[in-house]
Amino acid sequence: MTSLDSAPHQAQPTTAALGEPVRRVSAGWIASFATVWLGIWMAQLTPVQLLLPAQIDAQLKPDNWVDSVVAFGIISGIAAIATIIAYPLTGALSDRTTSRFGRRRPWIAIGAVVFGLSLVTLGQQTEIWAIGATWVAASVGFCIMTAALTATISDQVPVNQRGFVSGWMSAPQAVGIIVGLVLVTELVTDASLGYILLAVILVVLAVPFLFRADQPLAPTERVRVTAKGILSGFWISPRKHPDFGWTLLSRVLVSVGNALGTSLLLYFLMFQLKDENAEDDLIVLTLIYMVFVILASLILGKLSDKLGRRKLFVFIASGLQGVAALMLGLFPDLTVAMVGAGLLGLGYGCFLSVDQALATQVLPDAASRGKDLGIMNIASAVPQAIAPMIGAAAVVVSGSFMLVFLLGAAFSFAGAFAVARVRSVR
Repeated sequence: MTSLDSAPHQAQPTTAALGEPVRRVSAGWIASFATVWLGIWMAQLTPVQLLLPAQIDAQLKPDNWVDSVVAFGIISGIAAIATIIAYPLTGALSDRTTSRFGRRRPWIAIGAVVFGLSLVTLGQQTEIWAIGATWVAASVGFCIMTAALTATISDQVPVNQRGFVSGWMSAPQAVGIIVGLVLVTELVTDASLGYILLAVILVVLAVPFLFRADQPLAPTERVRVTAKGILSGFWISPRKHPDFGWTLLSRVLVSVGNALGTSLLLYFLMFQLKDENAEDDLIVLTLIYMVFVILASLILGKLSDKLGRRKLFVFIASGLQGVAALMLGLFPDLTVAMVGAGLLGLGYGCFLSVDQALATQVLPDAASRGKDLGIMNIASAVPQAIAPMIGAAAVVVSGSFMLVFLLGAAFSFAGAFAVARVRSVR
């Protein structure tokens, strides 16, 4: 039986599906790409930021607010385990899909359906275990969609356009958060309707990209799917591929740092600052964050393409996030939080676009782009899931949110030094 890593090296790829793209993608392609990501980020981050913690708190009605934070952290941690499995597995399956509709489009469609149905079901749950189970299912749907979508960058976008295109993957994240928060707080009065609205938006916004061409994989280029091959492919040796390893480590560290600075923000406003308008101020902070994420991801992503530099941008972006987290930890104040939100958005927006472009340039094998980027995506998705657990533990230990933000700063600074070790990409 052939492993995921060994088979592609036996022959040079000859099909367009496996070749290195050289033709620039059109404005229409980028627009549809950005649109589907807008729907994904709305459906993923609005529950994380507001609907899910509020739903958990409403069901628990705890005497001690820390219990609600811990429950949210545990559910997020379980979802992280599912993510670790789903990302590379579904990425590997899309690598081997020989459908006439292409390798990635079928999985984008499947992921949208799984994600959307799970959100609708999540809004109906009243037991903590059921809330956790349906959120795990939603997270799997998220993984299926995004594993296929990120692989399309390596499949179809030339290297000198990847920073800009990746910016259109990250910029909608900021827009998605604020639009999602506004929609579920202003347009609907019931959390279950909020979940339904997000599910509908997700599916509708995915449709335009599904009509974009996706080069089919020739049956002769398809590697046989085996359990042994898939399991062996989960491991990419950092000794053989050090730049992939350092990029992966950097993304894990920076993503944990960012998630620690954002995932418990509602609780920080409610319980640390005693903010009576916590939900409204959360939207204000998110709006500030959004503006800087958009500017940084698009402008700095394109500048990175023009200069042919990736590492320097990622290093500075990681450092900015560390500074923002330090400010929140040492000076817990709403005004400081607004300044911190701007710095965090500036750093994370740059990081999202340029680091994604960097990741596509350190992949070990063209034939396993979906699987390898699935592994890389774990480094972004899992921190979003485990950070609430880490943050909850820090709150339990310290009784405040200072340690949460100090840990966020430490992770971000460590991520900056990790990316500096990459050698093959400037």
